Amino acid sequence: MTISLDASEWVRRFHPAPSASARLVCFPHAGGSASYFHPVSAALAPAVEVLAVQYPGRQDRHTETPVDDLFVLADRLADVLAPEITGPVAFFGHSMGASLAFEVARRLEARGTKLLTLFVSGRRGPSAHRDERIHEKDDEALLAEVKRLGGTDTAVLDDEDLRSLVLPALRSDYKAAELYHYRPGPDVGCPIVALVGDQDPKVTEAEARQWAERTSGSFELKTYPGGHFYLNDQAAAVIRLIAGRLAG
Repeated sequence: MTISLDASEWVRRFHPAPSASARLVCFPHAGGSASYFHPVSAALAPAVEVLAVQYPGRQDRHTETPVDDLFVLADRLADVLAPEITGPVAFFGHSMGASLAFEVARRLEARGTKLLTLFVSGRRGPSAHRDERIHEKDDEALLAEVKRLGGTDTAVLDDEDLRSLVLPALRSDYKAAELYHYRPGPDVGCPIVALVGDQDPKVTEAEARQWAERTSGSFELKTYPGGHFYLNDQAAAVIRLIAGRLAG
């Protein structure tokens, strides 16, 4: 499968800020899209320019084949992002996006790029494996899991036409996330900040703390009220955290 390396296809700048003091690259969750981070971009601009990643197979890339291998995604995104982030940069990834952000950070640090901070949200450390196989179940079981976590508008999932559009990318992302296993090798040297909801069924605080093993820099864990998508209710607090770290 040929995968485009055109940055205009992979990166959305909702509020362009070429003179920003720093940039934040945001990696969506399984089934998610770049538009999830539009409010973050609006809140941080123009001091911080947000680059929201758009995976193949959704929204304006819905005609493309989704990528169901997280390592393939990481390789492609490292090539795409390298020329886009010449100044100070941080990464933020939620759920599957956290694992992807980490893998892209590993690749870019190996090329000489040093991140200000890696924010990993709603995701256990790479060594904390769970044997999850939701991607192998039928459509109804997959949709039930998504509804349980609360990350997608149920009106979209209940509409037969819209559901048929989102299911291929959703299943592909779940496969990429569930089959991801940590591969030993150089980790990162940047600080890692792990964020987790205190009622998240997908990650415990103990599992989130395992991110500390993946950096030679500092580590901090932030816990917020809420479940897997605590971000929806705690957006203001998370944005303040990010802004404070990048300003510092």
